[in-house]
Amino acid sequence: MEDFKNLITIVTYGVEGFGVVIIVVGSLVATIRFLLRWRAGPPDATYQEYRRVVGRAIILGLEFLIAGDVIRTVIVSHTLSSVAVLALVVVIRAFLSFTLAMEIEGRFPWQKPGIDEAG
Repeated sequence: MEDFKNLITIVTYGVEGFGVVIIVVGSLVATIRFLLRWRAGPPDATYQEYRRVVGRAIILGLEFLIAGDVIRTVIVSHTLSSVAVLALVVVIRAFLSFTLAMEIEGRFPWQKPGIDEAG
């Protein structure tokens, strides 16, 4: 059983590391695209696209980080305190994902594109 926990710990670090790589690479790609397009196009549209791409990279990376936390808590350290910490971390990261999605899309996630808040 100890070997299984060690394997899961390694897998968890891999999943979390992949989340970090997604955030870093996504931000770097967005920054390079922004710098290349900055002078060529309208600055406001270029900046908005930059924010969208960085935000999406952060949201995707957060999903992998949450997955790593869930795997670690459920398999490796399933104590009441670790579950409580996991719950808090998931709530914070879910809130960040929700607010980033609202910022990127300009609407609530459950609204269809083109529908305003009154509709």
